[in-house]
Parts: sequence; C-alpha cells; structure tokens
Amino acid sequence: MKTKIALVTGGSRGLGKDMAFSLAKKGIDVVLTYNTSKEEAEKVENEIKDLGQKAVALQFDISDIASLDNFIVRLSFALKEIWDTDKFDFLINNAGIGAMVPFVEVTEELFDRMMNIHFKGVYFLTQKSIPFLNGDGGIVFISTGTTRFSLPGYSAYASMKGALEVLTRYVAKELGPLGIRANIVAPGAIETDFNNAALRNNPQVKSFIASQTPLGRVGRADDIGSVVSFLCTKDAKWINGQRIEVSGGING
Repeated sequence: MKTKIALVTGGSRGLGKDMAFSLAKKGIDVVLTYNTSKEEAEKVENEIKDLGQKAVALQFDISDIASLDNFIVRLSFALKEIWDTDKFDFLINNAGIGAMVPFVEVTEELFDRMMNIHFKGVYFLTQKSIPFLNGDGGIVFISTGTTRFSLPGYSAYASMKGALEVLTRYVAKELGPLGIRANIVAPGAIETDFNNAALRNNPQVKSFIASQTPLGRVGRADDIGSVVSFLCTKDAKWINGQRIEVSGGING
C-alpha cells in the first residue's frame, strides 16, 4: 500500500510538532514547514525519520503571500526528489501566531498580519495545493475555542479563525466531488509555547482554566495532534465539513 504524505505548516514547534509526530506514528510521511526555526524543524524531521517515516522540512512564511508560488515549486521538487511523486494526501493548515490585544488597541498593521497568516495565506495555500492533492485525501484547518466563546483580547485572532470555519464548509462542499474532505479542529487552552507561552508561564491563569474545564486540566499538544492525525485516516472517511472542538468541554 502506498504511503500517504501530509504537509503540516508550522510543524517545527508546539501543536504542529505534535501533529507531525502523531501523523508519523500512524505511518504517514510528513513535509513540515517552518518560518525561522530551522534547527528545530530539522530536529523534528530527524525524529520522524527515527520513527521509520520519511520527512523533510521546508522554509515558508505564510504571511508572505507573494512567496506562495515559489513555495509550491519547492514543495513539488521535494515530493519528486524524496517520494518520486507530484502529489500529497493531506494538508494541515496549522501555522499561526498568537496575540492577546484589547479590541481598542488593535492596529491596522496587527490586523493585516493576523489576516495574512490566519486567513489569506491559508486560503491561497489551500487553493494552490488542490492540483497536488490526491483524491481520497483531506484538508484540516485549525481554529480556536474562542470562536464559540469570547475572551477579551482575542477579537482579531478569533475573527480570522471564524472566517476559516466558514471557509471549511465551502471547501468541503466544492472539493467533495474530487474526493477531498475538509474539516476544522478548534483547540481550547493548550499548554505550549504559543503566544509567548502565556498559559505555561502564568500558573494562576492555568489553574483558573483547569477549574473551568470538566476534565480538570488544561490541554496538551498531544490532545490536538491525535485528533488531527485521526482525521487523516480511513476511520474518519465519512467526516466532512465539520468543526471539531477539542477543549475538554470548557465553557460547555
């Protein structure tokens, strides 16, 4: 059986790193992207190889929309060189940044950066990936629990993720005839280095969030990676156009 290949953006750290490992553990090869953390990305690449899967790390700044075509060319070259193919199976749109800024303090510069990273870049990377995606494959977008419940400071971030949730349904509808599924995973509060490790570095906030979660803790990276990798298996073959929140039931 031919090995499946997944592209994970922002796969050098945090949730993306665990997604890459979770996919590899299910026998899926990985192309992971990084923006600045080349050393970390190569470490993830080598650890995936140690698990017995093929992997390659490619530099890519999703906020630089003009670089998309060049990235697709480099991706095509890597697919041919490493896998002798011009196709891959799963696109995991994970790359992102955090910014907790009160609504009245959001600048146009910050808004545009958030939009380019979390919506515009994702929109056009997905569009440009379609000719390279195998049928019977899938796309996974990443959202946030804060599209369902509101937390002060996340107006820009959550708005972009809300746009992705709408986009997911359209992509599922329009790419379904090609055999390509599209779903979106919405993490709750996860303890990683995201947003300058705001949760990890603030025990009081961490304790409060745990107290508001029925399962009594904050999330871990592997809580999310396991769900993303599940969506890239045959077991998820009939899940399409869905928002799956992985938040331990917070604010339910």
